[in-house]
Amino acid sequence: MPTLPLTPDQLLTTTRSVRKRLDLTRDVPIDLVRECLEVALQAPSGSNRQGWHWMVITDENSRRVIGNYYRQAVASYLKSSGSAATLFADDQERNTVQRRVGDSVAYLGEHMGEVPVLVIPCVRAPRLSAGSQAGLWGSLLPAAWSYMLAARARGLGTAWTTLHLRHETEISELLGIRPTSGKAPSSRPPTTPATPSGRRRVSRWTTCSTSTPGSDADLSVIKIR
Repeated sequence: MPTLPLTPDQLLTTTRSVRKRLDLTRDVPIDLVRECLEVALQAPSGSNRQGWHWMVITDENSRRVIGNYYRQAVASYLKSSGSAATLFADDQERNTVQRRVGDSVAYLGEHMGEVPVLVIPCVRAPRLSAGSQAGLWGSLLPAAWSYMLAARARGLGTAWTTLHLRHETEISELLGIRPTSGKAPSSRPPTTPATPSGRRRVSRWTTCSTSTPGSDADLSVIKIR
């Protein structure tokens, strides 16, 4: 798909979490998602393990169930002291911005289940020391950010969020993720640019059904090796 005429600096400085401005009625071609994932896979990972898995959820029933869990998580978050809307209360100018962020979070909480495609990058998260945990998540989050940049370059809005992790067990069971897996949001240090011959590709793309009553076999699971 053609990309927008953005310089690297423009792409990096204009990619934001999009919530209220998401077009919930716009069709998102699965080939476009895959193209963005191909870009995301060029991100670095510790020891070049590339131990990530990506789940692309398009099934309407699955998205609705995840959306319901997400709505509960957002309601709890907005009542907490860490809510974006309550930060920097002593700085009127900045707090005004934070309240707008809080409003947009609340909006996404109500509409997450309507978002046409949910992308959840996953990684196995065993019990590790603090330093090793930093390395583990540091091997996944750059790829998630690269996915957001690739989507922005192609005119597709994304929103980075981790609030679904408050219901990790329930969502994992819904999507068939084993309990030993961890999940991070959907939304690079200097390195030698990948040549076409060395470009990482999606190595397996499978489609499976969920146990959600009435669902079609429309849950795409991408496994990267």
